[in-house]
Amino acid sequence: MFIYTYASHEDEAALCELELHTLLGQPVQNGFIKSNFEITADRSPFVKRRIEVLYEAGSLEELIALLPFIELEGKTFKVLFTAGDVKFTFEEQRMLERTAGSVIRGQAQMRGPEQLFGLTVWNGRWYFGLCEENSALWLKHQKKPQNYSTALPTRAARAIVNLAAGRDAAAIRMIDPCCGMGTVLIEAMSMGIPIEGVDLNPLAVRGARANLAHFGYPNRVKLGDMRFIEDRYDAAIVDMPYNLCSVLPEKEQLDMLESVRKMSDHAVIVTTENVQQQLEMANWQVKDCITLSKASFTRYVSVVE
Repeated sequence: MFIYTYASHEDEAALCELELHTLLGQPVQNGFIKSNFEITADRSPFVKRRIEVLYEAGSLEELIALLPFIELEGKTFKVLFTAGDVKFTFEEQRMLERTAGSVIRGQAQMRGPEQLFGLTVWNGRWYFGLCEENSALWLKHQKKPQNYSTALPTRAARAIVNLAAGRDAAAIRMIDPCCGMGTVLIEAMSMGIPIEGVDLNPLAVRGARANLAHFGYPNRVKLGDMRFIEDRYDAAIVDMPYNLCSVLPEKEQLDMLESVRKMSDHAVIVTTENVQQQLEMANWQVKDCITLSKASFTRYVSVVE
């Protein structure tokens, strides 16, 4: 069993809930999820910490009695208390960490330990296990040499990739046929997800290639029109160009959505207006649809099959 803690801004709460349910198969509840599914802490931009449970007990005393059995094989360690559904002061949390650490047979190391352990309590049960923290890799990707002012926020792009890829991401083949400056491509590649990018704009293709190279990712971008893509993919992500989405006649919007339908049976479509009618006309079934807002600007994120 794994325990995940998470956090999101209220504007991204719906995206966070849908992404984590997709990855972990459990509803989110007050920043704490128990799941039998394993993902790395870095996989989701909303996950803060993951604990791989080694021991579970009905009381702290029962749990502490189990910790001397841990085998460290000479590694230094540190215990981190993770907030559950019982409130503890800062001093109490540090005391809990020291109490657990004092019975583990090994050398505690506050800075740069070789092994992190997590301790938490939820619904009257105490848990202890191997701990992994999110390194916020997506945050580093914000500093791209080339960018659009209207590009998807990096954190949202990472979550949207997870909506499209699902839990077993490495086994799928994905495409972003309107890839722009490559925000989605970078997030997918950083998670080991095979993805290709296409864009009609030569400047966008050039920018995407520069951004991928900046972060050390391979060039998987081609210049082309999505309407003429003939290959099939397991999943597609389409952030519909905002200028096109607002001025193109409905027929041309429909052509784009039908093109995506031909290349994949599963997609995440991002638009600046509700296009459910067009999606249905393009033979897509909307499985989920949430909004992602920032100030007065709203995006619609539709998961379709």
